[in-house]
Amino acid sequence: MTLIDAIRERINASRRCVFLPADFFDLGNASEVEQVLAKLTNLLAPIGEGLLAKIRINAITHQPMLDSPGGFEQVAKEALDRLGVDWQPSTAELQYQSGGSQIPVNAVVKITGDRRPRIAYNHHRLLIE
Repeated sequence: MTLIDAIRERINASRRCVFLPADFFDLGNASEVEQVLAKLTNLLAPIGEGLLAKIRINAITHQPMLDSPGGFEQVAKEALDRLGVDWQPSTAELQYQSGGSQIPVNAVVKITGDRRPRIAYNHHRLLIE
């Protein structure tokens, strides 16, 4: 099995939406893995520095989209978790969860600590409160 086949198989078998290059370093050396990941544009898309998200082709628009039931917001929060960033839901999300009528439109979180990664995909961007 080639390196590209092994990486593709691992991505397809995973429940994760977000991957780090280090997730595949056990399959080959770092530079080879990073070269293969750069070629897998039909399976992964960059969403931030060192962050890759699983994608699929939208059946209606035939354009790539995040392969996540929760969309960009779920992917962004998983990316924060994968990076070890401490975060909390935004004030608007907490108000909605406690019975408020305003539905949060944008992916917004509160981050504790100094690390504030930039996470984005197409026209979506994670905002920090």
